[in-house]
Amino acid sequence: MVLSIIVHGGAKTISQEKVAANNAGCTAAAEAGWAVLASGGTAAEAVEAAIRVLEADQTFNAGFGSVLNSKGEVELDAGIMEGGSLAWGAIANVQGLCHPISVARKIMDKKPMFLVADHAEHFAAENGAERCTKEDLIAEEQQQEWEEEKEVIDRPNTVGCVALDSSGTLVAGTSTGGTMNKPAGRVGDSAIIGSGLFAENEQGACSTTGDGESIMPVVLAKTAIDILASGKHPDEAAQMAIETLASKIAGEAGCVIIDPQGRVGWAHNSTDMACAYRTSEMDKVAVFTKKKQLAHR
Repeated sequence: MVLSIIVHGGAKTISQEKVAANNAGCTAAAEAGWAVLASGGTAAEAVEAAIRVLEADQTFNAGFGSVLNSKGEVELDAGIMEGGSLAWGAIANVQGLCHPISVARKIMDKKPMFLVADHAEHFAAENGAERCTKEDLIAEEQQQEWEEEKEVIDRPNTVGCVALDSSGTLVAGTSTGGTMNKPAGRVGDSAIIGSGLFAENEQGACSTTGDGESIMPVVLAKTAIDILASGKHPDEAAQMAIETLASKIAGEAGCVIIDPQGRVGWAHNSTDMACAYRTSEMDKVAVFTKKKQLAHR
């Protein structure tokens, strides 16, 4: 069985001074997930490990360093789905959680549910999730941008990961702080099964990123997997899914895909999208901030 992992740091614009940070963060996340897979761990463990790295890195819009809502607070969403049993877990509008993806996974492992706000926070507390004050999640850069109402050049966006383990199980996960200055209580696509993520072992798995209000109407993750299941290579399926979105509605988006054979693919219509991946056929992680035309693997 081919082991595979791919992570993304969000469909966005990456300024030159932040290229190195995006490359380093995505590489570290992919390496963390790969270490799990290579040691015989599950795809769920690998996805969680990878996304936790991104949630702890203020370069990305997830966990610490997330954008602030209209009240100047961080509200987080996350979701995870496993392609064998179709189990899933999701949370939205949570505060004071260091690693939302870990809470989503705890929900998936107990009983698939979508928990929001203080109910999700209560579940997290009861199940031993790492807690922090809501202020601890605010990075200085995001605080300053919010206070000065700056037009952000490096438009932050959702992070995610897809992995295939030695048992043939596919898992997809996402985590996000949403959109800058969003109305308090706003929920995007990231934690919604079919839109922000989808996994099914016989078809493939996908994690998306971008404008949630554009992603949800076209059910982007499931659309990408349906295209993949028609016999397309993951690169082609990802590109066709993004083109489908662009043909129907305005908005930027990106997605990453792994098929049941362990082949990876990704595409975006944003200026940039940080991405890193590794498979059993590679000796190290490959990392990019913009899609390049790659030979089918």
